[in-house]
Amino acid sequence: MNRYQQLVVEDRELTLYLPPSYHESDRSYPVAYVQDQGDMFTDCLNYLNHLFVAGQLVEVILVGISSTNRNREYTPWPAEPLLEGNPPFGGEGRTYVDEVADVIKAYIDRQYRTLAAPEHTAIIGGSFGGMISMFAGYWRPETFGRIGMLSASLWYDGVMDYIREQGELPTGQRVYMSVGQLEGTYKNNAQKHMYPNNVEAHRFWIEQGVSPERLQLAVDPDGTHDPIFMARRFPDALRWLFVKEEYDQESEMVRANCNYLEKDPLFCIPGTVTWSMQSDATGREYRIFIAEPMGPPPEGGYPVLYSLDANATFGTLAEAIRLQSRTPRGIPSALIVGIGFDSDSPIVSSERFYNFTEYADDHELPVRPNGLDWPETGGVEAFLTFIEFQLKPAVERQYAVNRSKQALFGHSLGGFFTLYTLFTRPEAFSRYIAACPSVWWKNYVLYKRWEEGQLRLQQSGQRKELRLYVGAEEKPSMVQDARELYAFLKGHDEVLETTFHEIEGEGHVSVLPALVSPLLRFVNA
Repeated sequence: MNRYQQLVVEDRELTLYLPPSYHESDRSYPVAYVQDQGDMFTDCLNYLNHLFVAGQLVEVILVGISSTNRNREYTPWPAEPLLEGNPPFGGEGRTYVDEVADVIKAYIDRQYRTLAAPEHTAIIGGSFGGMISMFAGYWRPETFGRIGMLSASLWYDGVMDYIREQGELPTGQRVYMSVGQLEGTYKNNAQKHMYPNNVEAHRFWIEQGVSPERLQLAVDPDGTHDPIFMARRFPDALRWLFVKEEYDQESEMVRANCNYLEKDPLFCIPGTVTWSMQSDATGREYRIFIAEPMGPPPEGGYPVLYSLDANATFGTLAEAIRLQSRTPRGIPSALIVGIGFDSDSPIVSSERFYNFTEYADDHELPVRPNGLDWPETGGVEAFLTFIEFQLKPAVERQYAVNRSKQALFGHSLGGFFTLYTLFTRPEAFSRYIAACPSVWWKNYVLYKRWEEGQLRLQQSGQRKELRLYVGAEEKPSMVQDARELYAFLKGHDEVLETTFHEIEGEGHVSVLPALVSPLLRFVNA
């Protein structure tokens, strides 16, 4: 049986190793990206398997990355060759590091159960591979929080000056270094500084205040610059970078690929992640809940459903798509992006009234049912700007998205927001789902927005799709509002395909579970 598999990601050959328990659990795992096709782990794979199974090492997904030209891709800037007649060093390391971070890591995080945060992500290499791993830590600290430098080529022209200019290592990084005391001993060129420069770099970082708990240097007294010494140190690097005791403590919690916030939940849905994002437009914090598709992206990318009120709706949607997209007869995979608030309450009224509504004076609103004043309103444009120009680009950087199959779902005030988006920025999504929409808001201002936005729909050249839902057991006024809106929009079928469904036996809140399956089929249509 093959212990690892070969992949190709955008013409880059990878060697992938999944740890022993991967197919027997729903756990998520830290990842180490290893230079030179992963030779350092393939050369000691039996030993690594033993350490993993025996519980002596944290189980890690290993990704070996090939290089088309080490002298070009593993060097941080151009430099003259050491030997006359050889080609110069190419200095394309930054491009390579960005590819690892933005393309390769993004692919691995989509396809496998990874712990994606930097404290769970290592980049490790030997020789030039060790040097470029160090630069990956400097250049992309938000991606790589664990750095393995095995016999790193710190003799390279200008590297020690760069280290001194940077000062302390990026915050929170753990770095493992190893070097042989005989490395460079028999060289007459810059490589003779191999051993002393590694020792000097370690000394400098310690002097800059880096804690010994974050930085280790292992010296082999008889070590030379050969793969055998680097492979020997590879398990030690994993042991240092991924501290077993820390992961043992975490394993007592549910860790199904969720990035926890302040409290660890008692239950977490496998294949989901949670982001915390602050909007540049509103200044407010949002919880972004993502259910990652189970299969590889189809041609053109995944369909996406953006769902409002994620505190209330995300769990149901995530479990439904996880179950219903199972092969061989399941619906196609789709990406679910839930937009929620920084609260453990399913309904966060104050945030909903601000983010989902146009500003309304008291005289433009009915008396509130509980007799209290209306909360702050009027953040709809800023919230929509956050979704369009901050959230959606972040999602598209992380996942392969089909922009022509993006849907927006909102309920109640979220239904108002969905219709407002359709009427004012129809190009934002291709499909819209409004359940029990608050058409009554601000003296039925949505009809005015339609009058202003109808031209935008015509100019877009695309016929949008809208599904309206309402529970038959809702307040009669809500049902009537939904019926009248449907009748009105049906008169504009040339630019908007609208369907309407009254769900028998369901009220304003109980209607939500009944919508899930039709909604997922609509997103994938």
